[in-house]
Amino acid sequence: MCKDNHLVARLRFASMGRESDVFVQGQGGRTFGAFFANAERYAALLVSKGVAPGDRVAVQVNKSLEALELYIGTVMAGAVFLPLNPDYTTSEIAYFLKDATPHMFVVDPSRETEMQSAVNAAGVRHVLTLDRAGGGTLDAASTMPAGFKPVPRTADDLAAILYTSGTTGRSKGAMLTHRALASNAQTLVEYWRFTPDDVLIHALPIFHTHGLFVATNVALMAGAAMVFLPKFDKDKIFSAMTRATTLMGVPTFYTRLLDDPRLTKDSTQNMRLFISGSAPLLAETHTRWTERTDHEILERYGMTETNMNTSNPYNGARKSGTVGLPLPDVEVKIVDDDGVELGVDQIGSIEVRGYNVFAGYWQMPEKTAEELRDDGWFITGDLGMRDADGYISIVGRSKDLIISGGFNVYPKEVEAVIDDLPDVLESAVIGLQHADLGEAVVAVVVARGSALTTEAIITATAKKLARFKRPKHVLVVDALPRNTMGKVQKKALREEYENLFS
Repeated sequence: MCKDNHLVARLRFASMGRESDVFVQGQGGRTFGAFFANAERYAALLVSKGVAPGDRVAVQVNKSLEALELYIGTVMAGAVFLPLNPDYTTSEIAYFLKDATPHMFVVDPSRETEMQSAVNAAGVRHVLTLDRAGGGTLDAASTMPAGFKPVPRTADDLAAILYTSGTTGRSKGAMLTHRALASNAQTLVEYWRFTPDDVLIHALPIFHTHGLFVATNVALMAGAAMVFLPKFDKDKIFSAMTRATTLMGVPTFYTRLLDDPRLTKDSTQNMRLFISGSAPLLAETHTRWTERTDHEILERYGMTETNMNTSNPYNGARKSGTVGLPLPDVEVKIVDDDGVELGVDQIGSIEVRGYNVFAGYWQMPEKTAEELRDDGWFITGDLGMRDADGYISIVGRSKDLIISGGFNVYPKEVEAVIDDLPDVLESAVIGLQHADLGEAVVAVVVARGSALTTEAIITATAKKLARFKRPKHVLVVDALPRNTMGKVQKKALREEYENLFS
């Protein structure tokens, strides 16, 4: 195991001496040698443009191998990689650039003109372009020599900043150190048994923790290969499964694959591991997948601020509806409002401590002090409980807690009852302002077919839930709003139906 503090050294170690081995299949393909040589050229180009250690390099581009090489090259140069969702609007980008004050902004050439006002307002010194085919002005790196030596960094230096989704208040920049990213990737390699023999299907976006720091970092640190797909594509995933061994995805990946008759024990026989994260996986999805493939999906739990915290075990029971056990070197506790640790099956706030935890929020010392304790414990904002075997279940976000008539209602508990109905595809339970109750419980439900009635939902919840937990209103919709990682956006639902009881 490499002991170097530099993230790139850790990611390079497993493929040293294997320069001609294939790292990426598809998207033009790359050997390990070519991948890192290209990253070295990007690092050299950044330094030639005045990028210094600690400078931020903001990147809003489509998924490509060149974008991955730019990530590694940025970290090689001692700079801080700042990936941004390609779907962000000009006004959103203006906020990120003004807040992060990057030295350089790399953007898709089709959006360079519209972003110019945001660039000017933030005082960004250099703008380069990169399209999904690897073209753009960043191609100037091809004239730079390979062989760039990574700029020395300590374990506590920043390697990246990822902005939170900003569902409450303005987005916060989570500062991620070399130690946080390297240690978590190493833990996952060992916990999920990744080796150089693995081939990972990579169909996730790379502006997010899941696709960038879990999928990419784990593959590199294991010296494993990847089938690199621009996006989720059922045909390409079924084709890849004949030669791949692992898939990392969000729950939507698995529900869509389940809808395809090609998903069978035969089509998945070469695979050893299916991993799900970024949003809750329904127990029904877990069960159906096992029945169809003989594989149990492994669910885990992570955050922008912490990378991965828990995981169901590779060997041992993978409990549906749970996110598993705390990872090695990660401490997890569930506490009450006074910070007192709770016992088995008691719902409380989840706190996390370990090398994986971020260094704080960029330019937000007060917010950092609120959520990151002096003793290293991070207050996640998630509500959960631990069962008798130590498995963690996520009940919801603390901001999603509903207080109805003075009683606490945890949406996940109500959703579990509704989702268990055969005519329900999925549900989201929210609290809406109510003159009498303060907040009323409202269920927003997606039907499976046309047989579902609101009366059936009311009857089912009446049988299994206390009166204060039952929905006061049920809305049947075609689909739930989601972000790019598949997480249901309850804030959007609350805003859409905020006047329901007025």
